[in-house]
Amino acid sequence: MASPSKAGAALSALREDLAGDVFAPEDPGYDEARAVFNAMIDRRPAVIAQCVNEDDVVRAVRFARDLGLPIAVRGGGHSVAGMALNDGGLVVDLRHMRAVTIDPAAEAVRVAGGATMSDLDRACQPHGLATTGGRASTTGVGGFVLGGGSGWLDRWCGLAVDNLLGVELVTADGERVYASADDHPDLYWALHGGGGNFGIATALTLKLHELPEFSIALLLYLPEFGPEVTRTFRDVIAAGPDEASGGVLYFTGPPEEFVPPHLVGTLLCGALLTYAGGEADLRKTAEPLLALPHVTEIVGAMPYADVQCMIDDPPGMRNYWSAEYLTGAPDDFVDAFCARADALPVPTGTQHVLFPLGGAIADGPREFPVPYRDAQWVVHPFGIWEDPADDERCVQWVRDVRTEVQPWSTGAVYLNFIGDEGADRVVAGVGTENTRRLSEVKRRYDPDNVFRFNHNISPA
Repeated sequence: MASPSKAGAALSALREDLAGDVFAPEDPGYDEARAVFNAMIDRRPAVIAQCVNEDDVVRAVRFARDLGLPIAVRGGGHSVAGMALNDGGLVVDLRHMRAVTIDPAAEAVRVAGGATMSDLDRACQPHGLATTGGRASTTGVGGFVLGGGSGWLDRWCGLAVDNLLGVELVTADGERVYASADDHPDLYWALHGGGGNFGIATALTLKLHELPEFSIALLLYLPEFGPEVTRTFRDVIAAGPDEASGGVLYFTGPPEEFVPPHLVGTLLCGALLTYAGGEADLRKTAEPLLALPHVTEIVGAMPYADVQCMIDDPPGMRNYWSAEYLTGAPDDFVDAFCARADALPVPTGTQHVLFPLGGAIADGPREFPVPYRDAQWVVHPFGIWEDPADDERCVQWVRDVRTEVQPWSTGAVYLNFIGDEGADRVVAGVGTENTRRLSEVKRRYDPDNVFRFNHNISPA
């Protein structure tokens, strides 16, 4: 660690050299700069460098290396474990780097490292193009993609990493690298699920797909119909095309227009069927769900970018999530899944979610470190609440869901869906054999494990 005089001089130089803003604990705006969406996270970095271009990122990394400071990287800041922050280190904050550049002829997009999913989706919408994005518009594109990337379109056009064409990266040495199938192919491979272990992604290039229409069916049911709804949704997905996705979820009825007033604050079961196509085909696919007794029905075409905002996690809430990837969803699993909903913490923002996989996910490239391709479904207990007094019951409920569905678990997991659950779960997120290879890539590009505020891969 550097002496106070050296650290002070280096900080002064960083303030002068950086085009963006620099915050230290004594600065006005520091607390706002260090806040993340998960109110359970309260960390105090020594320095926050709000970079506005790649040169700023290089300067910030070299500043941290000179002083021996650990580095955390903030894109969207949507990691449930607060991996965008550290205590006593440097945060490279990319939130001012949000440019999105569409090449309609090539059906590709270059996305700067601090862009959110909303930035990406809104830029693509006028061109009738899209690519797999997260299910919350506030999610950062960089962390989402490098971690694998699952969303409403993944059954139709693959995981986000299946659409990754190239990454512009600043390494732990402060060097610029471009990783693609032809340039640094080992690094390019590692970035397909290995997360932020290998450098700071200042821009990503993604393949786009024509999506002139997008449609949804949102149906709400009384919770006693949950098992029938879940089985019906399972069968609809099994019989339907890859364009169909969505999920079954239990949640507390919010005070929104689409919830009957007498059901606000009570447990509800919902089915959201999304469709990469028009309303007529959606309605045909959704017929069995529409036939069940329901209290709310919203069916029709809706811009994809608007759907992406539908279940945004509001900032300032307390969050704890996890996931289990499943071999299937047989009737005994459905019974267990729905029974666990009876204990869901109500009224909170907590959601008990079942998402379908298959389709283009299962058909995607086998060479990347994505060990959950063959899973059929994923259970995603999503704890969201406001009162710290609810911490214990909400966290325990999430853990109980994981325990309950273990008989159907594949053992693999999508790391973006979980927080810090230990080294074994990191291996489960990339695969045992892939872990060894990722460690070798880590040793080449980050031998000192500078980038360790993530689902960390240790250098071999």
